[in-house]
Amino acid sequence: MPLLTKEASMELLKKVLSYSKADECEVNLSGSDGGNIRYARNSVSTSGGITQNTLAVTSSFGKKSGIATINEFDDASLQKVVKRSEELAQLAPENPEYVPFLGPQQYLEESKTFEPSTAEIGPKFRSDAVAQSLAIAKQNDLTAAGFLENSAGFNAMMNSKGLFAYNKATNVNFNVTLRTKDEKGSGYASKGYNDVSKLDVAASTRFAAQKATGSGNAKAIEPGKYTVILEPAAAIVLLETMLFAMDARSADEGRSFLSKAGGKTKLGEKLVDERVNIYSDPQNPELPTSPWNGDGRPQEKISWIEKGVMKNLFYSRYWAEKKGVKSIPAPDGIIMEGGTASIEDLIKGTEKGILVTRLWYIRQVDPQTLLYTGLTRDGTFYIENGQIKFPVKNFRFNESAVIMLNNLEALGKPERTVSGESGTHALIPPMKIRDFTFTSLSDAV
Repeated sequence: MPLLTKEASMELLKKVLSYSKADECEVNLSGSDGGNIRYARNSVSTSGGITQNTLAVTSSFGKKSGIATINEFDDASLQKVVKRSEELAQLAPENPEYVPFLGPQQYLEESKTFEPSTAEIGPKFRSDAVAQSLAIAKQNDLTAAGFLENSAGFNAMMNSKGLFAYNKATNVNFNVTLRTKDEKGSGYASKGYNDVSKLDVAASTRFAAQKATGSGNAKAIEPGKYTVILEPAAAIVLLETMLFAMDARSADEGRSFLSKAGGKTKLGEKLVDERVNIYSDPQNPELPTSPWNGDGRPQEKISWIEKGVMKNLFYSRYWAEKKGVKSIPAPDGIIMEGGTASIEDLIKGTEKGILVTRLWYIRQVDPQTLLYTGLTRDGTFYIENGQIKFPVKNFRFNESAVIMLNNLEALGKPERTVSGESGTHALIPPMKIRDFTFTSLSDAV
């Protein structure tokens, strides 16, 4: 089944709603078409294509709701899924936090999330891209493992209150790990875009190759507090722990790093270095996202942290109504302002420090201070007098994103990156941080 246009989606959703006998009914429709190719030990291991379409019906009677899903769109199947959702709603207990569906909304102009060239990616493009990557690996006597996937999709929703929303998007994601033959050196790169013309598989592979060949025979140095330069792939996995925790209800109920005694929060307070500015913008040309979120609320440009001050929190519709404030949805993309310096510039300005390519296996230690632990991986290097001197063994770290952003020394030029933990896409700079806490060594490469 091809991707449905805005008009075709509207027609189908109207038909589904016409079968409803509930007090309120909402229908979500999504579809995607894409493919992937995986390689390991310098050869392709799997390749495939995936096409899927799903329709979910939510029916409500008073405060009782039921949801049913289906992937067949003939009339009999559509009537059946509506009836099933109504049966489930009648069986369900009342939801004390039920909020009626939204009415019609005003959205920003159509997003820039869809690129025709990305939607046209086929098996030949994927195999040619992997051939480039494998050639670079073999030229450098390295062993490669990687994954390239692409998709084109759409999402639409309509409800009995008159709301209708539609968006289509494309994505292409690539990651590769390169290892030396003796398995003592490792490098990694990951990129993701809406527009395939911005993806350079060869450049990403060369970057990972450089890390791999340079990280062999790493030396052990003592754990402790160091000045670090976090490349964007490393910085994002800590930064997102803070942004994902900016939920207003958690803060109001005393369960968050933003909570204060007496049910108050730190909203409006300066929490981090004044050079920190973080926002989301669905129309940013380098990181476009959908103009609406999953429950139909408009996504707008929102400042989350401005000159170090916490400017906004995100709210569920229920909690916003309870508090009598605007219900701001969580962001779909993270944008952090930076400077103009390259990673090489940051290294040149560092007397003693450590360059971190990637952080992984991130786990929470204390939610109220945002203390997390994890490991460095795929290229960790000692810096002295503005130069990389030698690779070092990996560390375990214990660090908080809030402390990290208070120990900020410099920011580089923002670049689009992908979190190795959540898959979140972000536009953030490399960061030079003082007093970053490494607690122990790790023998893993």
